[in-house]
Amino acid sequence: MNFVSQAWAQAEGAAPDTSAGLLSLIPFVLIFIVFYFLLILPQQRRRKKQQELLEAIKKGDKVITSSGIWGTVTNLDKETVTLQVADNTKIRMQRDHIGSIRTSSGEGGQ
Repeated sequence: MNFVSQAWAQAEGAAPDTSAGLLSLIPFVLIFIVFYFLLILPQQRRRKKQQELLEAIKKGDKVITSSGIWGTVTNLDKETVTLQVADNTKIRMQRDHIGSIRTSSGEGGQ
């Protein structure tokens, strides 16, 4: 019981040290900055580039979907795309699933 009363007495007499509290936040701020530049910023750039690609799609473009299906755009809606994947085969899918537009060499590029 004697130890408890001494501990309270020491805690009451000690002045609060606010600079130590601020210094303990520096590692967390540094970790956030590293995460921002290594993870968040590149993901935002990639998403912006993909959005620009989706807005640039037009009828007749040869595209590759994110699942690997090659086709030609025959119809565009606000949220969907119709692709012709064979002579008599058309599929309708969400516009967000277009992975890339095929270049003249036949390979997809982003």
